[in-house]
Amino acid sequence: MPEEDRLPIVYVRGFAGDTAGINNVVEDPFYGFNEGSTHIRVGPDNRPVFHQFESPLLRLHLDEGYQILVRGGQEAYLDTHDHVPPASIWIHRFYDVCASTWESRPERFRLEEAALDLLRLIEKLRDRTGAPRVHLVAHSMGGLVCRCLLQKILPDLGRDPTDCVDKLFTYGTPHGGIAFDVGFGVLERVRDAIGINGAEIFGPRRMYEYLTPKAEFDPDGPPEDWSAREMPERAGAFPRRRVFCLVGTDPADYEVALGLAASAVGARSDGLVQIENAYVPGAHRAYVHRSHSGRYGLVNSEEGYQNLRRFLFGDRMVEAELVDHSLPTEEGEVSWQAELSLSVRGLPVVMDERLASHWCPVQIPAPPPGGTPDGRLPLATVFLDSDLSRPAGSSTMRYALHLRLLSLRERRGILRFGDHLEQVADFDDILVVDIPTGAGGPGVRAAWNSLIPGAIRDHEPSGTLLGDEDPRSGVWVGHVPLPPSADPILGGRARIRLSVTPWA
Repeated sequence: MPEEDRLPIVYVRGFAGDTAGINNVVEDPFYGFNEGSTHIRVGPDNRPVFHQFESPLLRLHLDEGYQILVRGGQEAYLDTHDHVPPASIWIHRFYDVCASTWESRPERFRLEEAALDLLRLIEKLRDRTGAPRVHLVAHSMGGLVCRCLLQKILPDLGRDPTDCVDKLFTYGTPHGGIAFDVGFGVLERVRDAIGINGAEIFGPRRMYEYLTPKAEFDPDGPPEDWSAREMPERAGAFPRRRVFCLVGTDPADYEVALGLAASAVGARSDGLVQIENAYVPGAHRAYVHRSHSGRYGLVNSEEGYQNLRRFLFGDRMVEAELVDHSLPTEEGEVSWQAELSLSVRGLPVVMDERLASHWCPVQIPAPPPGGTPDGRLPLATVFLDSDLSRPAGSSTMRYALHLRLLSLRERRGILRFGDHLEQVADFDDILVVDIPTGAGGPGVRAAWNSLIPGAIRDHEPSGTLLGDEDPRSGVWVGHVPLPPSADPILGGRARIRLSVTPWA
C-alpha cells in the first residue's frame, strides 16, 4: 500500500483497575502494546523450535513501515511538529491524569472522558498528518472507549463517525459486558452497586449510559430488549463491516480477573470475557485459543497480529457459508455441530479456530421443512493480501478451511453413548481455495483435500474455474459442492458459498 494511502493507528488499552494498577500502567511508555512473547513448538524429530513474537507495536513498524514517533512523549512530538507521517502509531494515554504518582490530585477515571480525549487525539492526528481518518486498535475495555466515541460522543456532536475513523479492531473486548458463571447474578449486582475498582463500567446500566446517544437515551435505564453487544445499523452509524472482534477461547492462562478467580467467569471464556460477550453481532470475528491478557494473551499473539494486519491492509475479503443443507431425520434428539480451523498459506499459526474443546463450535440448526429463502450458515471470514498470501512465483492466494461435522445424540436430555466414538467426526475434510492476486473474479478455484492426490503443498489448481454467480460489480460469488461423503448428513444439495469482495 503506498505511503500516502496509509492511515495513523491509535492503540487504546484496557482496564487497569484501582489506583495502584493505574500507577503501574502509566510507567510503560506504550501502555503494554510493546510487549511480545516467545514460545516453543515441536519441530522435526520432536526437537523444540523457538518462535518469537516481537509485539504488535514493533511488528507493524517492521512489516508495514509504520513509525513510532516520540520526543519526550508522543503528545510532545505532535505539539512540536506541523507535519507528521500518516504511517505512524500512537498510544491513547487516557490513564495518565488518573495516576497518583503523576498528579497530586488525580482525576477519577470516567470512560466518557477517555472517549472525548480520544477524539481530541484523532483530530490532532488528522491535522498533523493530513490523513482523513485513523484506525483504532483496542484491547478489552479500550474497545468500549472506542465504541463510546463512535456510538455516543460523535453522534451527540452531530458528526458521522466514518468521517474520522476508518476501522476498529478489538482484542477481547467485553462488548456484552462481563458476567460470572457463579453467584446467580449476585456478584454482578454487588459490582454494579458499589463499583469495585470502577468495574461497574462492565454492567448493563453504565454500558447503556456511555453507548447510547442523547437522542435515544432513557433516564430510567435500558429497555428490556437492549443489548450492549449491538452496534445499531442506522443512517450515520459506524458500519459493523468495519469492525473486527478477536475472541479468545483459553481461560487457563488468565488467573485473576477483577480480584476474582477466572473460574468465576467460566470455561467458555478467555478468563475474563465470556465468548458470547466478546463480539458485536454482524461484525467480522475470529476465534483464537488465547487468554484475555498477559504474556500469552490475545494482544501478544501471532494469531491476533496476523488477523489485525490483514484486516487493516488486506485487499480481499473472502466469506464462506454453508448453504442448501439439510439434516438427517433420526429417532431421539440429535444435534449437529461444525468444527472449523482456517489456515492461510505462509503463516505459522491458525487464523480462526472453532472447536468443541474450546467451547465455540458452530451450532448447525435444523432447517425447517422446505428450507429457508437464504438458508445460509456463516462459517468463516478471512482477509487476504496479494503481497503476503502467496509464495514467490505463484499467482494465487491460498487458504484452507478444515471442516468437521459432529453429532450429539440425546434421549430425554441425557447424552447417549452406546454407539458414540469420542472426538471422531461424522465428516472431516479440508477445502483448499485459490484466489488470483489480480483483479479477482472467475479465476477462483477450490478443491476438497479428499480429492487432491498427494500433499496439499504440491497441489496445483486446475480443472473447471468457479463461475461468478453474482452480477453485482465488485463482488464475486461461487458455490462448491460438498464431497459425496457429506451427502448422507447434509443432503446432496449442500454447498459452500464463497464470496470474494475487494477490501481496504
